[in-house]
Amino acid sequence: MVTDTPHRRTGLALVSAAIALLCVGALTMLVRDRWHPPEIKSAEQARQSATGQVARAAGARVMPTDPRLAVEPKPEGPKRAQPANPF
Repeated sequence: MVTDTPHRRTGLALVSAAIALLCVGALTMLVRDRWHPPEIKSAEQARQSATGQVARAAGARVMPTDPRLAVEPKPEGPKRAQPANPF
């Protein structure tokens, strides 16, 4: 026997749809920052911005990173093994 009327089911479906739309909206707001590439500042720009002010207040200095070496040192540790030949 069916005890629910179609009107009651329609109301429940509308409430469920409204809750689902609210959840989709909330999740969209949470991940919206991942749609844009990060803003990377040079050391000089960081010194002049709020980042530099906070760093100076904490007693730190904002300095540019060292350039990469022309010849990188070999990593220590064992050499990588050859992959197994499945044939």
